[in-house]
Amino acid sequence: MTKRRFSLSADAPLIHPEHSRPVSRRDFLGYGMASGLGSVLGGSFLSLFANPRQAHAALANDLEGLKAACPNINLAGAGKIPFICFDLAGGANIVGSNVLGGKSGGQLDFVSTAGYSRQGLPGDMVPSAGDQFINTDLGLAFHSDSGFLRGIQARAGTTTTANVNGALIPARSDNDTGNNPHNPMYAINKAGANGELLTLIGSQATDSGGNSMAPSALINPEVRPTKVSQPSDVSGLIDTGKLVGLLKQEDAVAVMEAVYRLSKNKLDVVTPDATLKELVNCGYLKSADIVDRYGDPIAFDVDDDENIVGPTGIFSDEEWNGPDRREFQKTASVMKLVLQGYAGAGTISMGGFDYHTGTRDVGEIRDFRAGQCMGACLEYAARLNQPLMLYVFSDGSVFSNGNIDDSIEGRGKGVWTGDSSASSAGFFLLYDPDARPESKSADPTTGIQIGYFRQDGSVETNASPAANNVNLLVNTVALNYMALHGEAEFNRFNDEFLNNSLGSLDQQRALAVFEPLNRYRV
Repeated sequence: MTKRRFSLSADAPLIHPEHSRPVSRRDFLGYGMASGLGSVLGGSFLSLFANPRQAHAALANDLEGLKAACPNINLAGAGKIPFICFDLAGGANIVGSNVLGGKSGGQLDFVSTAGYSRQGLPGDMVPSAGDQFINTDLGLAFHSDSGFLRGIQARAGTTTTANVNGALIPARSDNDTGNNPHNPMYAINKAGANGELLTLIGSQATDSGGNSMAPSALINPEVRPTKVSQPSDVSGLIDTGKLVGLLKQEDAVAVMEAVYRLSKNKLDVVTPDATLKELVNCGYLKSADIVDRYGDPIAFDVDDDENIVGPTGIFSDEEWNGPDRREFQKTASVMKLVLQGYAGAGTISMGGFDYHTGTRDVGEIRDFRAGQCMGACLEYAARLNQPLMLYVFSDGSVFSNGNIDDSIEGRGKGVWTGDSSASSAGFFLLYDPDARPESKSADPTTGIQIGYFRQDGSVETNASPAANNVNLLVNTVALNYMALHGEAEFNRFNDEFLNNSLGSLDQQRALAVFEPLNRYRV
């Protein structure tokens, strides 16, 4: 007989006797000892008081047409698909018990029962035992009792999930370390993603914005992610000044426009220096534009966004202030900035996924909460009528020895026993407001899988460039992101990512698994 351990809460720290004592920030996050919350450490001069993807009041007719000549005005998402990634620190289970992974025939080319046992599924719950264990509501095939899936469906409505599809990427990565260059943020920026206010954001104050590193060759210090992890970070990025408040917003705009005209007339008289004129004039024009678009702070308070919080929101008031509030508020802060076009891409780090505690319940609870955060992003995209690419990864994974946790939260599944890089994977979900993203696969019912697993449930390391090289996993994600914008992006990918090691154009096209989203098709 074995002595059952007490169940841990969703935020309890994880201590493993075979692991060293936590000494680094990454250790504390992976063990669930740090939340990743904090204040903004740096940012843009701009503010967050309007939706740049929606129409706003224009400047005066004589000024509106001049904005195009000034840098850093009207960047509004750069016209690219919003991108959010979830960095699950510690080595989460992604494949098998959550997203189904199969052999070379696709997701439903089943691995062995022993392979599924390794991935946490007992013999009477494996997908090969019956269709009741397979769910394709998101296009991508999940196990029907997946914690991720249950969480997503708890936040995203059926009309939202009907327009979602996705892909699984089997890929080995080291366990319990931030040294895996998993984070694709700089790659997504090279692919063209930008924001009106911030280029990149992340919930941690690191070079990647998350727990895992970014590939060193892609890091651009000029676009280092700004730390955003709570609603006050969003509303506190800038102040439009005391003029708004002393005057009505439209009157304040009129004052700034008058200042611009007076400055321009004066400079035309006193200096012939075109560069000086541009710097000064654009500065005043930009100030007027800021007040014009960002003069109403209430409209951009995360807490007051009716799509996020309240009776019509994704989260109820009780949930927003409940025990999961840190993760929900962090997710909402990032998704608001990215999906409203203020940031081009964002990373949401979630800690405590090193959950091989000898039970199953801890992992199920944390997977469900992570799924809720993923679903919130998809649902918010649907409410804003915006497309979204959502990418999920973790540093390594876990394995089960086949013992069963029959507790209520354990759900009759295999306990997580230890770390396992052999069964690692990442996946992405695509939301298109117009229709479910269209797979290039001849048989989309088998799901989309870039690479595959062996019979024993481990990654086949020769199946794709990403399978045994985390840097190439980032390149593969970036290639798929760019391909969603049209055929011409393949040539641009090779221009932006020199020596990318993803093969010829034909091989790259085979790695890009979806047709361009409807609004980007020529």
